Amino acid sequence: MNLVMQAAMAGLAQQDEANALIRLRDRLASRGVNAELRDNNTALMVHRPEPGLPVWVFVGYGGAYYSWQSAEQRHPVDDVEGAANVLAEYIAK
Repeated sequence: MNLVMQAAMAGLAQQDEANALIRLRDRLASRGVNAELRDNNTALMVHRPEPGLPVWVFVGYGGAYYSWQSAEQRHPVDDVEGAANVLAEYIAK
């Protein structure tokens, strides 16, 4: 694969990850959870309901998982509803 094709493929992967974070943000918003996209849509900052540090969510593992808490917590990207549920519970602790 030439350099142009490699760059194009990397750009598509980055867009897929951004779209996954956008879907998760929207699901969290429907639950009343405040979350905002950061760093050119490469991270999702999820605010806790009580004062405290936010939780940063990334798409990792080749675009297969949402991950947070230094990648100790993760959930499949293809289950946005489940990821939103798990994250909402996690930040409520």
